Amino acid sequence: MHVHVQSPDGEAKFWLEPVIALAQQTGLSRREISEAQQLVQEHENDIRSAWHRHFGG
Repeated sequence: MHVHVQSPDGEAKFWLEPVIALAQQTGLSRREISEAQQLVQEHENDIRSAWHRHFGG
């Protein structure tokens, strides 16, 4: 399970399992990656629910 985060400057992919972790990124600063990861952590339950609604299971 993963989530993509996009901004005008680049994008990042975060794994949600087994723990939230950066999988890859392009064009983002360390600060932007950190902020994106914090947002993913804050909204983890919503992201997981949306994933299950979209992909099933």
